Amino acid sequence: MTDPIRLSKRLIELVGCSRREAELFIEGGWVTVDGEVIDEPQFKVGDQKVELDKDAKATAPEPVTILLNAPAGMDVESAMQSLSAETLSEEHRFSKRPLRGHFLRLTASADLQAKASGLLVFTQDWKILRKLTADAAKIEQEYVVEVEGDMVAHGLNRLQHGLTHKGKELPPVKASWQNENRLRFAMKNPQPGIIAQFCEAVGLKVIGIRRIRIGGVSIGKVPVGQWRYLSGKEKF
Repeated sequence: MTDPIRLSKRLIELVGCSRREAELFIEGGWVTVDGEVIDEPQFKVGDQKVELDKDAKATAPEPVTILLNAPAGMDVESAMQSLSAETLSEEHRFSKRPLRGHFLRLTASADLQAKASGLLVFTQDWKILRKLTADAAKIEQEYVVEVEGDMVAHGLNRLQHGLTHKGKELPPVKASWQNENRLRFAMKNPQPGIIAQFCEAVGLKVIGIRRIRIGGVSIGKVPVGQWRYLSGKEKF
């Protein structure tokens, strides 16, 4: 029985790579210990079988972007803490293998409306973060809003052409009925509380708000409280 040593040190002994290369191989998910991927260089190993994938590359893992279907009222800090390999949507487990590094150095963008649920974006990619912040005024967001009450006459038309509520001018907004108690709103860079104001202005009370899309990216079939990776084909 050998004394346990760092996985990175064992890998150096096995393949003759540098310390930095060993760390990159491990953090990239290219190393297994008794058949299980281990992505922590400091992981201690003894007599276990350590193997390096034949296609391994000693490069830093590509930055990831995570799309979370956040429960209503969850704050950003709690949402970030909920991200783990265990909360990855079952339907989306085939696209990318979650690594420990995927949950580090994440930045949240595009906050939800108050008490809303739905799409929250966390990214390691500075280009995506810049897109979502610098171009926020140009990127359309889509919400589904559950309401109750009776809409005033010509309410949709009033929403689509702008209206005044409690002395405040509300801008025109794309609005349509999804069904008898759900409205769809599409708008760019919605201000906090604006959706509730829209609904109140036409005689409706908000029961729930859910963001389903930012730009060209939708949350899709991800259960509440779970997440998926942004694919390379999706663009905000």
